[in-house]
Amino acid sequence: MSKIAVIYWSQTGNTEAMAQAIAQGATDAGADVSLLTVEETTPEQALAFDVLALGCPAMGAEVLEEDVFEPFFTQLEGNLSGKKVALFGSYGWGDGQWMRDWQERTSACGAQLFRGEGLMINETPDDQGLADCQAFGRELASF
Repeated sequence: MSKIAVIYWSQTGNTEAMAQAIAQGATDAGADVSLLTVEETTPEQALAFDVLALGCPAMGAEVLEEDVFEPFFTQLEGNLSGKKVALFGSYGWGDGQWMRDWQERTSACGAQLFRGEGLMINETPDDQGLADCQAFGRELASF
């Protein structure tokens, strides 16, 4: 059974709702899941998990949150070679450039990117968005 860490940063609660639904989907599929905020863990602790699901919303000009999440990911990314990683987050504007940039960074580190792309939801996840997150988590359990 995979040990999955769902690690996220959320300002408005949108990415947090996504993280909770992803964690629930993975748990329902039989995975051993830890749901953590970025502030609750370190890159070293994160690397102890088999699979990382990392969540961060788009901020500013479509970038990762700069004060908490970006420093965490910068420390983590040098150690992602061969690691199974899923990316997710919410956004309120733009076309998802922050996610494409993040996917590129993650792949360039040698990580195995789940689905080859991240899961994005515009604004607050509605019922369908939460169902998509749960499905993402269920699939992630067998990644």
